[in-house]
Amino acid sequence: MSLRDRIATPEGKRRYVRVLFATIADRYDFITRALSYGQDRRWKRRLVDLAAPRPGARALDLATGTGDIAFALAARGARVVGLDITLRMLELARAKVAGDPERVALHLLVGDMLALPFPAGSFDIVTTGYGLRNVPNLTTAIDEIARVLTPRGQVLSLDFNRPSNRLVRSAYLAYLTVVGAALGWILHRDPDTYRYIPASIRQYPGADAVARLFEARGFSSVRSYPVLGGLMTIHHAIRT
Repeated sequence: MSLRDRIATPEGKRRYVRVLFATIADRYDFITRALSYGQDRRWKRRLVDLAAPRPGARALDLATGTGDIAFALAARGARVVGLDITLRMLELARAKVAGDPERVALHLLVGDMLALPFPAGSFDIVTTGYGLRNVPNLTTAIDEIARVLTPRGQVLSLDFNRPSNRLVRSAYLAYLTVVGAALGWILHRDPDTYRYIPASIRQYPGADAVARLFEARGFSSVRSYPVLGGLMTIHHAIRT
């Protein structure tokens, strides 16, 4: 079965993503740096700057991975929960705390973005880096974010964009396919491992459509900040 067919349905994508991230967890930080030309940390700092968490703010970082955004929020004084579906990712995040006594410890939890294990109104801020593109059902994920946010709480998301210009999109996806296949073969002996990224972008509605979806699901003041010439986007919205 082709990669496109394996992620064509919500259940198929759910299964594929769970296996994929368990497979790549130990290479995750390297891959995000490589595919962002070393800019990934700078984009995440910008996201946290936009959130501007006050000391004591309750923050939830979804698809936290190895914890970059969560640690940055905690360093600004927020009380942070990092949630991810992949246990190994959270083990690597905990190892960062053990290896750096200056880091603020986080509450890290295995969980699913489509069924968040928190009461309504639990958080002032919800963040996610590369999370929304990977969920099997984007509308359900946004509804869950809205549910756990307080009124006037904010959500911020960093992710790949799906460029609207056909030529730019084709060139971008071709580049990610070639580079992803090479990295997948070198690191995992499976070229499909990182071909998932362009495949998921093809399914993703793109920055403008995601902004409209936030508005349709009860968010206001929705803003999109293009980065890397619009190939990536930070979304920022307020729950009404």
